[in-house]
Amino acid sequence: MTEFTEDVADLPLASLSTQQASDDLADLRAAIGDLAGLVAGLPELLAEVSTFAVRAIPGADGAGVTLLQVDRLDNMVEALAASAPFVAEIDEIQYVTLKEGPCITAALERRTVRSGSLGGEKMWPRFGPRVGRLGVHSALSLPLLLSDRVIGAINVYAHGKDVFDEHAAELGELFAKPAAVAVHNAQVLSHAIALTTQLQKALKTRSVIDQAIGLIRGRSGRTAEEAFTQLRAISQTEHRKLAEVAQQIVDEAVRRAHARRNPT
Repeated sequence: MTEFTEDVADLPLASLSTQQASDDLADLRAAIGDLAGLVAGLPELLAEVSTFAVRAIPGADGAGVTLLQVDRLDNMVEALAASAPFVAEIDEIQYVTLKEGPCITAALERRTVRSGSLGGEKMWPRFGPRVGRLGVHSALSLPLLLSDRVIGAINVYAHGKDVFDEHAAELGELFAKPAAVAVHNAQVLSHAIALTTQLQKALKTRSVIDQAIGLIRGRSGRTAEEAFTQLRAISQTEHRKLAEVAQQIVDEAVRRAHARRNPT
């Protein structure tokens, strides 16, 4: 937190009133402080970061956070969250309908992007007018940068024109630094949990298959390889997963054993 606090203290704020500068810095520090204490799953964390961004950046009416894979232009979005419904609508336009807009530019070019008149914005000739007709005229997009790559972007919107000046961009960039770290950590944790779940499922599946192979060997005297070949043949013939076939064999063996122990 010390590094970011020092960065905040060095902001050039001469053009702002003392009170306004103090309020903006207090909001930024509070938002960064909230980031530092944030512990949540990836979807929840992205939603919280988008909410904190609105607080940290003066003039913001809404914000969104998007995880992007910049090497996959046909399907860049990995996950996203929005602080307000109108932001989610804009994201739909940007990522799904048109595939152009400030977030995509910010991520691809690894730089802060802002516009104060989206309706006439030449950088995004389709996106700008479309969003302008929704009554949203200002945008500020901040890439989420790690040392070696871009992992996504924060998109901040306002209904008025020329809302985000250099001061807002500077505050946004300071917020984006720890936000990138928080998002990346949540992303790593999410992937680790998903991998653990997959491994647990694989181990469970393997256990059931091994049990089924043992039952087939016990009944038929086949080798393990021959029993597995029989399982696979049933799977292919009945168009069912191998684990499902194995589970059925195990369940049937349990049912028969129970019936022998408890004859009616």
